[in-house]
Amino acid sequence: MFCFVLINKNKQKILDFVKFQKYQNNETILLKPLLSRPASNVMVLGHVGPVFLVFLYFFSVSVWLIVCRNNQDALDFLKSYSPRNHEATHLRILLIGPAGEGKSTFINSVDSVLQGRVANRAPTDQHVTADSFTKKVCICFKQRLMNSIFCHYSFVINDIMGMERTKGVHVEDIKLALRGHVKDGYEFDPENKLEEGDLGYNAAPELSERVHVVVTVVPAGVVSLLTSDMIAKLRDIRLAATALEIPQLAILTKVDDACPKAQKNVNNIYKSDYLKEQVYKFSQLLGLPVNSIFLVKNYSSEINTNDATDAHILCALKQMIVFGEDYLSHLND
Repeated sequence: MFCFVLINKNKQKILDFVKFQKYQNNETILLKPLLSRPASNVMVLGHVGPVFLVFLYFFSVSVWLIVCRNNQDALDFLKSYSPRNHEATHLRILLIGPAGEGKSTFINSVDSVLQGRVANRAPTDQHVTADSFTKKVCICFKQRLMNSIFCHYSFVINDIMGMERTKGVHVEDIKLALRGHVKDGYEFDPENKLEEGDLGYNAAPELSERVHVVVTVVPAGVVSLLTSDMIAKLRDIRLAATALEIPQLAILTKVDDACPKAQKNVNNIYKSDYLKEQVYKFSQLLGLPVNSIFLVKNYSSEINTNDATDAHILCALKQMIVFGEDYLSHLND
């Protein structure tokens, strides 16, 4: 990025966002005043009237993933999306991950983006506990059209009980859910696995009842703290999904808790070296490609939505839909 810096002969700032300072004969330009570089990086171009010096200063900020900032295009895509495979009435996304780490909050954040206001349909629990609060959730998203007729979006997000060390959802139950054998509304039992013939078992699932995308949800700040047991469970599910050719993604949530730079400004998410390190580390742990792992700040304390937070949620959600659609289309080949 190039920046023109104007100062007068007394080295006083002309532009509000630029000032010129001197430290022990080492002149430094400060921009906004967050960036600083020695004056050796500055070229004198000339002078006009009372403006004595004009400097050309080059600097760069490393952005390692570009998030689409046109939220309306993403929203239009979601509204118009419909599975091309006519055997599926909708696309099903399954969220998995440790208990209490942002799955339900992500669903509420998606709901908030689609409604344009903070929503809270999926129950969450802020109490610090080892037990999973979510037992069963299936959210179908809707949009209100101008003629006041409700029209369903063509995707469903399933949030299930989180995985825990001693309790939580059984890995085998999640494998059944991948194949559509778990009925919507089934309440997972940490003490007993779902078996064929049980009330919540779906013996003959249709395509719409099967999972088309698996999304692992983990907070960015706990990637390094994941136990070997938890990683093994996540890997087990990933291998089961791969065997079924189900695409997989991951979202690292609570980026504002993990990184002060992201907490200060959500636009800094993909400028953070720390968050980049967590993405690469999680990629190695789970075996997912880096471009299938997204950083998201959920709506948790806000009372209003904002475009910057929406952009990251929409970026991740759109990619889930794209991956899921590829899977459904491939079944027709």
